[in-house]
Amino acid sequence: MRTSRIDFAFGAQHRLRTACYVTQKHYLAGHAIIIYTQDEKRLRRFDQWLWKFEPTAFIPHVYHQDADAVSAAIVLSSQDPSTLLVSRKDAQPPWLLNLDLACPPSYEQFQRILEIVSEHETDKQAARERWRQYQGAGHTVRAHKLTGT
Repeated sequence: MRTSRIDFAFGAQHRLRTACYVTQKHYLAGHAIIIYTQDEKRLRRFDQWLWKFEPTAFIPHVYHQDADAVSAAIVLSSQDPSTLLVSRKDAQPPWLLNLDLACPPSYEQFQRILEIVSEHETDKQAARERWRQYQGAGHTVRAHKLTGT
């Protein structure tokens, strides 16, 4: 089992908008990212946010079932995200951005996991549970306080 590094960014004013900025930052830095949530409605909302969060931003992305998912830098998935790792030929493995309220399935297959947490109580409670689960499994968990996002 690989030990994953998990970064929690706490204090987002709007979780999906902040996730767009995080995705943009890492995309521009050359990192491939798989964005996961089992909630397909949330995934569609995130897809829409990627198009509108900033007027001049362009972050090319595809859904997991798209034929280009094996080579796309940004992939949206409501399925087990580790299934996308098998067919990818990335020089560096993609990171996982979790937008679900639970830990993603097979998350331990990823070297790096990003978690965005809003100020909503439900979101904070779910994040605390994920933190405990990740830490209990022996992963390195770090907290970051967001400002103005």
